[in-house]
Amino acid sequence: MAKVRIVVDTNVYVSGLLWTGLPHDLLSAAETGHLTLVTTPAIIEEVREVLVRPKFAARIRTLTTSVDELLESLLGIVQIIQEPKVVRVVRADPDDDKFIACAVAARVRWVISGDTHLLSLQRYKSIRIVTPQQFWTVWGTRLKSGNTP
Repeated sequence: MAKVRIVVDTNVYVSGLLWTGLPHDLLSAAETGHLTLVTTPAIIEEVREVLVRPKFAARIRTLTTSVDELLESLLGIVQIIQEPKVVRVVRADPDDDKFIACAVAARVRWVISGDTHLLSLQRYKSIRIVTPQQFWTVWGTRLKSGNTP
């Protein structure tokens, strides 16, 4: 069976790396090989930029880890594609266009996000843009069982 391939936005990566919950479950499903997280160098760089913000320093210390260790663990579970050409899609926040561009270039059908600018699109071409909860409602049982279409 083919693994589900998804694009995850920065806030989902950060939540999944620093806390438990559905974003963490998505990262765990990638770690166990039940799904594939597709990303780009620009997205990884944005994750790094967010993780080094002072507001996350205490949480990272509590986890007895570092930004470098978190990024290393993330790099071990993602598939990085070449930086795609970015077209303007998210008018309210053009910085979010990189997630749509990644999804188009990688031919994935899902972008998982907590960002209101992305979520307000709901779809772009054949790509669904959903929250971790919405994705998990559709795919969670299948991912846990390894039974994916």
